[in-house]
Amino acid sequence: MLLVLDLVGVFAFALNGALTALRVARLDVVGVVTLGMITALGGGVIRDVLLGDLPPATFRDWRYLAVAAAGGCIAAVAGRHLERLTRPITVLDAAGLGLFAVTGAGKALDLGLGPAQAAILGTVTGVGGGTLRDVLVRQVPSVLSSGLYAIPALVAATVTAVVVELDVESVGTAIGAAVLCFLIRMAGVRYDLHAPRPRPAPGWTPDDG
Repeated sequence: MLLVLDLVGVFAFALNGALTALRVARLDVVGVVTLGMITALGGGVIRDVLLGDLPPATFRDWRYLAVAAAGGCIAAVAGRHLERLTRPITVLDAAGLGLFAVTGAGKALDLGLGPAQAAILGTVTGVGGGTLRDVLVRQVPSVLSSGLYAIPALVAATVTAVVVELDVESVGTAIGAAVLCFLIRMAGVRYDLHAPRPRPAPGWTPDDG
């Protein structure tokens, strides 16, 4: 189950990263496929390094590289029909976010981490690839600037940890946690929702540093 969800997340993030390369950075074919693969595989590599599961699954199982490369190539070929559309990129990003949060938390639990640590690691897995993507195209990472990005991943990872601890884990609960993340993320995009922001000091302006 973890492998299937992981590969679906890899494909979604690969398409997302490649489409971002087309729309934002205007990269060539090599750049498009490369950014798609980094977006798709970055979160999983971070997860495995933090878990000490080395070498990362990306380099032990050829299917990860193949699926990531396929997603990047598909976007490179058909991307000119989608590069002006922000909605597909946002939807794919939300889908990958939920899937990686679930698989990251699930793998952490399988390797003996506690529920709280698994929830944190699942969140890091979900936002890792997108953060690398944004840094490489010189954008402020979505996890720092976009409404409700890390929070949906944390919710999905926490739900995964709870159901595993309650011994009610199943394919349905894993997919349900990923769908919950997706819905929260899309609601944040649709209604421009944000986490609470600290109140600035009286008289302070952004130019003050």
